[in-house]
Amino acid sequence: MALAREWIIFALCLGAGGHLALGFVLHAPDLWPWSRAGLYGLLSGLVIYVLVQVLRFLWSRVHAKRSELEKDAGD
Repeated sequence: MALAREWIIFALCLGAGGHLALGFVLHAPDLWPWSRAGLYGLLSGLVIYVLVQVLRFLWSRVHAKRSELEKDAGD
């Protein structure tokens, strides 16, 4: 189940990166030419994926610390 969740997150991030690149290509074709749209979409998706993983890691640490504090307060 965890592997499927990671693949879903990865696919969503690649899709978001593709949409981001498409938006830049359509709105600023001088800066992002069509010939590089695929590469920029892939790189944008990977950057988004890394950011999502960092946020998930930080969230898990904050959540674990908070639940430890609540557990200690309950004793």
